[in-house]
Amino acid sequence: MDMNNETQLEKVLLIGLNYFKPKRMLSAQASLEELEHLTKTAGGIVAEKILINREAPHPGHYLGKGKIDEINEIVADKDIDLIIIDDELSIRQQLNLDQKIQCRVIDRSALILQIFADRAKTREGKLQIECAQLSYLMPRLSGKGKEMSRLGGGIGTRGPGESQLEKDRRQIRHHIESLQSEIESIRKQRNVTRSHREKMELPVLSLVGYTNAGKSTLLNALTASAVTAEDKLFATLDPSTRRLDLNGTEALLTDTVGFIQQLPHSLVTAFRATLEEASFSDLLIHVIDASHPDMESQIKTVHKVLEEIGCQEKPIVHVFNKIDQVADPIELQQSLSRYSPAVLISAKTGNGLDTLKKVLLENLPKPPRKVTFRIPAAEGHIINLLYEAGSVISIDYGPEEIIGEAFLPELTIQKLSKYIQTKSMGCPSL
Repeated sequence: MDMNNETQLEKVLLIGLNYFKPKRMLSAQASLEELEHLTKTAGGIVAEKILINREAPHPGHYLGKGKIDEINEIVADKDIDLIIIDDELSIRQQLNLDQKIQCRVIDRSALILQIFADRAKTREGKLQIECAQLSYLMPRLSGKGKEMSRLGGGIGTRGPGESQLEKDRRQIRHHIESLQSEIESIRKQRNVTRSHREKMELPVLSLVGYTNAGKSTLLNALTASAVTAEDKLFATLDPSTRRLDLNGTEALLTDTVGFIQQLPHSLVTAFRATLEEASFSDLLIHVIDASHPDMESQIKTVHKVLEEIGCQEKPIVHVFNKIDQVADPIELQQSLSRYSPAVLISAKTGNGLDTLKKVLLENLPKPPRKVTFRIPAAEGHIINLLYEAGSVISIDYGPEEIIGEAFLPELTIQKLSKYIQTKSMGCPSL
């Protein structure tokens, strides 16, 4: 079954479990509603949603035996093709549900991987997705030979292909290593491209945010470009970079993949090269869907992912988008006090864009400064930080201390202030 064939859409039953989960950002109900949006994005028809209250998932079957019997009745009565569990199932739980449930069962991670597989357009994106899918599927191959052999199309099944899934673990592991090697080659090429940008001496800004917050629409509005902007989750997977005019100051603006709660670990790992675009930016623009009922939870999810990729100390401007759809403007104003700097906009109507450009310009980091550094020989590892953060002009290794000059960003100067003596302002000649 092809999930993109509108005449053969799958009827889906969504199941959520309401239990205490420390890492859960959204409520169980909100998470289930988000799963419904994900399912529709993947091309499925949601026939029914069930939210079950339980102290904890059953370690073997995720659901209790009585509930499994009830679900099988629903599957038969409503002719359900697929069940999607709003969680990540353990291998044991997945195998047991496959045996007990009278239709196909996948979890939230498999669904997200499927959507990413459909959205990837570039060679890099497709490689990253295949790597993530195989990493997710490999431990689940044991004992599932028959199931894998009879997989047709449908939500959660498209990707590497039947023949690939039937290979043994060693072959799959070897293929993953090959994919990772090719991704690393693309990553190195990306570094070369980034180096060319640095030589242009243009500040780089990155759009980050929860999926479907309006990042691509904002990119188009600010740069008058035509990047795909859809009202779908994960419409953007491959980074797009455009020139941006900030009232006479030229900069580069990059769109990135949207974040989501419970993003599969294999995806975070596979997309690290893509997410690196944010970590090398001079300024992050956190685009927030101000009209979303779980806005605060989405903000926390984005902050968590930024921390995972090492961007927690990057300067950031919070942009509250879709204000034309906000039901309670007063409540939104109260939220703004917790985030600074913050701007209210509508990328769709253009409201607030002039103010945003002004705020972005005001918050661009200062250009690198030329400094003299004096580092005790015993702390020579500090030199590596200088090379990573800036441009080392000269260096002299003495028996007791290391002395030299470098152009460093303000944040690095502040962090290493005890080793630094500031000199005249300027930029390195490249």
